[in-house]
Amino acid sequence: MNDAARESELAALRRDLAEEQRSLDEVVAARDPAQWARPTPSPGWTVADQIGHLAYFDAAATRALVDPDGFVTDAGELYRAAQAEGVDAFTLGAFRALNTDAQLATWRRARTRLLAAAASLDPTTRVPWYGPSMGAFSFLRARLMETWAHGVDVADALGVTRAATDRVRHVAELGYRTRDWSYRVRGEEPPPGRVGLALRAPSGATWTWGDDADDVITGPAEEFCLVVTQRRHVDDTSLVAGDLGRHWLERAQVFAGPPTLGPPPGRHRG
Repeated sequence: MNDAARESELAALRRDLAEEQRSLDEVVAARDPAQWARPTPSPGWTVADQIGHLAYFDAAATRALVDPDGFVTDAGELYRAAQAEGVDAFTLGAFRALNTDAQLATWRRARTRLLAAAASLDPTTRVPWYGPSMGAFSFLRARLMETWAHGVDVADALGVTRAATDRVRHVAELGYRTRDWSYRVRGEEPPPGRVGLALRAPSGATWTWGDDADDVITGPAEEFCLVVTQRRHVDDTSLVAGDLGRHWLERAQVFAGPPTLGPPPGRHRG
């Protein structure tokens, strides 16, 4: 892919990120304070906390883009706070003290600044993050993935059905690329063999990753994304995989941070 094509692809990714943010904004903007206070599937988190998490890490992502050294310092403070007071107290404490209107405004401001900072992001740039640095495409895909995944939690809490869009391709791409990470974050090595994907897009197209794979996971792209973001257990989806693919899906983790487990089977069945 030549430089112009990569620039065009990155611009399209920025537009998709902005649209994913706008889509979630539509879900929460008209909700009253009682609905913002509803518990979500993430233990101990309300709808407001989901938005607060996005606001904090969108702001952190902006810092990583415009002041990489400053971000590294901030990340160190977060790690120390996690040991002393807990991550939620550090990242959500100030946000929780705001009223609903101010919370929404804080997130809107954080994501607007992120998009502005990302407008000049070079496709070849590596961006520091929590753990290994990330390429420009993976970095923005990760922000879209976070927005989408926390949007799933919000929708579940509010009883809202959000139509899947082809923006989930970015989440699926990130999910495919983080197979090795899903093992190594647990201190494991991936078992021998290659796992590919043949997923049905919301638009009806077929998306594939991994030529000459030893095992191919098939099914709806949205369901694959729900599994790798740990919003659904693989048993509560229609995904089809062999032993090698299932071994991965049972520990899939597309996001940074310590190893975590998704919901148990049966919680979202049907």
